[in-house]
Amino acid sequence: MPTDRALRNHLFELLRGGNAHPGFDEVVRGWPARLQGHKPAGAPHTPWEVLEHMRIAQWDILEFSRNPRHVSPRFPDGYWPPTPKPPGRSAWAASVRAFRRDLGAMQTLVRKPSTDLFAPISHGDGQTILREALLVADHNAYHLGHLMALRRFLGVS
Repeated sequence: MPTDRALRNHLFELLRGGNAHPGFDEVVRGWPARLQGHKPAGAPHTPWEVLEHMRIAQWDILEFSRNPRHVSPRFPDGYWPPTPKPPGRSAWAASVRAFRRDLGAMQTLVRKPSTDLFAPISHGDGQTILREALLVADHNAYHLGHLMALRRFLGVS
């Protein structure tokens, strides 16, 4: 059905981002390690906190969408890293890789013809894969805006 395929393609592109604003890769590329855990005056979070929050939230939504035994982190603390700075030199890159992996998995889920985008998720309370995919895209776009502002405030070019 052409309409179904078009919807799946639109969702895929929405999840990929970058149409109306910078995409994930552009926003996270080139952060100096010394600034990943720095909070500018007046900012609520460091770049590391925002990146990890995005990763954790996206992972949780993906796992809820595909795993009936998934247990979500405790809200709200479980959706934020325990420290404002990355715990090690490779933490930023590892978080970026995990984010990309889970985003790809959500894109695969919405593109798969056997995925019923409109059926209530069996272990949910009315959520659908369509709703969860839109939630991921919306949440990611919101926080990519935060990261872009932090880039500017911290002088990351």
